[in-house]
Amino acid sequence: MRIRQRIARFILRRLGWTCLDIESRPQRAVLVAYPHTSNWDFPLGLLVRAALGLEIRWAGKDTLFRGPFGPLMRWLGGIPVNRREPAGLVERLAAELRAGPPCLLAIAPEGTRSLTPGWKTGFHRIARAAGVPIVIGTIDYGRRRIGLLATLEPGADIDADLAALAACYQGCRGLRPERAAPVRRR
Repeated sequence: MRIRQRIARFILRRLGWTCLDIESRPQRAVLVAYPHTSNWDFPLGLLVRAALGLEIRWAGKDTLFRGPFGPLMRWLGGIPVNRREPAGLVERLAAELRAGPPCLLAIAPEGTRSLTPGWKTGFHRIARAAGVPIVIGTIDYGRRRIGLLATLEPGADIDADLAALAACYQGCRGLRPERAAPVRRR
């Protein structure tokens, strides 16, 4: 284990978190990050990335990449997403996932930290287009668990996959649970 991993695990333990990992991690996958209800999810996500030694890229709104923090966000693995013009995004991210260096592409399917009526389905379409599994990740403030729960091979029936995801997330609670979207299509 590298020193960075040891330090990150130590910090998570000191903060009262249990770090979760799956037995067999795929080299390339779409990582579903749920629930995403707080700005604190980002630094905790960076800690778990270091603790597990994960190569993670993440999709974030393009405004995060403007100004002085833009280079830092890119260095941290960020991929700017223009939510006002989403045309071609699924294909672009799937192509990057297939052709780029092995990594997990983290996506918050809610699309925001605010309450929404359900999930955006781009994560599922990206995984199917790239031919990669979905890794189920969580920051569960209720039980103070953070990390990876399981993998799911995306099928043609997105509603069945969403039901499987909902079962995995049963009991997981965001920092602000009233903002967590139900696991269903918008």
